[in-house]
Amino acid sequence: MLPRSGDILCVTRAASVQFADPLYFRVIRVHDWPTYDGWVWLDGYELNAGGDAVERRSIFVQVDGLRQINASPEARAGATRRPGLSASAVAVRSR
Repeated sequence: MLPRSGDILCVTRAASVQFADPLYFRVIRVHDWPTYDGWVWLDGYELNAGGDAVERRSIFVQVDGLRQINASPEARAGATRRPGLSASAVAVRSR
């Protein structure tokens, strides 16, 4: 499962040894930088227990070790909306 922008992940030691304590992470971007097979650089926000962003981070993790907590809205809706536009803006643009 390759993460997508908006996904919320639980990052643990299974993803990288640096995460001995679980980290909740909201993905902003998945970099396409060349790296080791099965590894990826992610930009996003570390989340606190209430789900609020507390720190922006870039992390280097094994994709197979990530656990998805919540899929991005685009993934649930079938990616029919353009990011950054409200539903009303999409309706106006399609006329």
